[in-house]
Amino acid sequence: MTRGRWVSLFSGGKDSSWALYRALEEGLDVGRLLTVHPEGDSYMYHVPATDLASLAAKSLGIPLVEVTQPALEERNSSDRGDAETATLEAALRELAPDIGGVRGVIAGAVESEFQTDRIAAMADRLDSDLYAPLWQEDPLALGTAMLDAGFEMYIVQVAARGLDESWVGRRLDADTFTELQALNEEYGVHVLGEGGEFETLVTDAPHMHRPIEFEGETVWDGTRGHLAISDAWLGDA
Repeated sequence: MTRGRWVSLFSGGKDSSWALYRALEEGLDVGRLLTVHPEGDSYMYHVPATDLASLAAKSLGIPLVEVTQPALEERNSSDRGDAETATLEAALRELAPDIGGVRGVIAGAVESEFQTDRIAAMADRLDSDLYAPLWQEDPLALGTAMLDAGFEMYIVQVAARGLDESWVGRRLDADTFTELQALNEEYGVHVLGEGGEFETLVTDAPHMHRPIEFEGETVWDGTRGHLAISDAWLGDA
């Protein structure tokens, strides 16, 4: 059995936050959070608001390792995915001595074989386990479980037909998931935004000691948009 501690791939969004929450509930010894900040568009990583991961890490009380994924020149998606995975693998190898080895990697993938296959192969190369508690679970059931557990989540970016400007900055709740289910049936929007249709920020959850509070405004270009966060801080416990 591989010795060491677990590393949770963490963006501050709902999927990686839920994976971490489940890992802690299962008693996994999580020694580090690891956030990759893409300088451009990414096939592997959550892009918006990753700069708030450090605030989330402080609230969680788990040390955070941050690395930058340089923008990649034009290449096919497979090559880009491999290059982005190489950045992640290098970061894990570098931090391994600090935690006595990487016992396993925690990931929040739901349906993306593109991501999960690469992360699983990377874990094999590292002689580590992979814990992916969202993998191939029902999206609506996952969203409901997050709400039932007390997750507070906001949509910080949208890029899909059916999601207009009003969705930017919207809080995810039971009504929101009902609407997303309808949009899934009409337009194919993934209920959890797995295909990049929307991205989220978790501001509070049971495993966070203090909530994240923020101020921002909507930036909209006619077909897609994001929440430009001007300030963020940890609120009272």
